[in-house]
Amino acid sequence: MAKTTDNLKEAFEGESKASTTYLAFARKADQEGQPQVARLFRAASKAETIHARSHLDVLEGIKSTQDNLQAAVSGENMEHVKMYPQFIEQANKEQNPKATRTFDYARKVEIMHEGLYKTALDAIKGGGKPKATDYFVCQICGATIEGNAPDRCPVCGAPKTQFVKVD
Repeated sequence: MAKTTDNLKEAFEGESKASTTYLAFARKADQEGQPQVARLFRAASKAETIHARSHLDVLEGIKSTQDNLQAAVSGENMEHVKMYPQFIEQANKEQNPKATRTFDYARKVEIMHEGLYKTALDAIKGGGKPKATDYFVCQICGATIEGNAPDRCPVCGAPKTQFVKVD
């Protein structure tokens, strides 16, 4: 069973990566005036997401909402405290400013995510539900904002027009 578990984990990672990659490919196809190819990539991305979710389900990686929030808090914390600082340090050593910038944006946004997850977790632990609010995501850096989109992104400085509301 251990090998099957390893295979499920590898398949989950591969399917998750493919889903995200195909969405990026779809965006490029749209930019190049290829809407049918973009649709194909989006369709395949959805299918890959279904595969990933199925593998995660078999791995019993989906728990109660409270447990899932705790896992999210831990994951986001590890990323902004350990992973991204190491990646930034290495990118700086290699004089790769584009990598440094993308890692730094992600690090800053992971801090936001950890805070948002902690707030939701605290509400649930207190026996309630998180307050109803809108979320807006910056399409440049991923900054995730509660309430209303700001005039400028607090992470990358992008204008309000770069934020999309998440339903």
